[in-house]
Amino acid sequence: MDDQLVIAGRAFRSRLIVGTGKYRNFQEMARAHAASGADMVTVAVRRVNLTDRSKESMLDYIDRDRFFILPNTAGCYTADEAVRTARLAREVGLSEWIKLEVIGDEKTLFPDTEQLIEATRTLVKEGFVVLPYTNDDLIAARKLVDAGAAAVMPLGAPIGSGMGIQNLANLRILRERITEVPLIVDAGVGTASDATVAMELGADGVLMNTAIAGAQDAVLMAEAMRAAVEAGRKAYLAGRIEKKLYATASSPLSGVVR
Repeated sequence: MDDQLVIAGRAFRSRLIVGTGKYRNFQEMARAHAASGADMVTVAVRRVNLTDRSKESMLDYIDRDRFFILPNTAGCYTADEAVRTARLAREVGLSEWIKLEVIGDEKTLFPDTEQLIEATRTLVKEGFVVLPYTNDDLIAARKLVDAGAAAVMPLGAPIGSGMGIQNLANLRILRERITEVPLIVDAGVGTASDATVAMELGADGVLMNTAIAGAQDAVLMAEAMRAAVEAGRKAYLAGRIEKKLYATASSPLSGVVR
């Protein structure tokens, strides 16, 4: 089935996007990436060695021929800070694509949508392909699309919480109302069933890091997440049966000889 995730005109075979943080070592990270089947890997610009090539860097363990690197602005709390970080990523040759994060609260890591929208406008004008991490607010999502975002990436639950998809109704609304760009669930996934739920709701993709990196067997969990995203996508496309209060016989009685 030719069912690719297309963002800003670029096609990806996998609808799973994976991260690079919290792994026990770079070797485990590389094995998990391979097992996930992902085409895109996100890297925190401010947490990676970009200048001193004499020192080991996680970038040395990412096959650039196999994976598309998506820099992110993790750790930024203002639009200006995020814009500077995105520019740095481009200057060192990482990418003109950016997963844009502007955090508004240190405890919950919820985004500051006002600053996020401002940073999106600035970066889009500078030629960046911007994928903003946002909350599940339709109005904020609409403004991000109007600002030129190439995708909208609402959280399913707080970053790293592993609570799973907590906002089913809001994500369904976002799916119905945001149709111009891909909708990618970002943050909160804890296990494979969470990824499947996100995809069954109609998300175009899922981005995750902690759920894989923090698992007891990161490589095996990466395999599970790969299968879960694929299963959820197929179920969404297939169209589930209607929910009913009462039973319906699997073998209808009509036409039965009594």
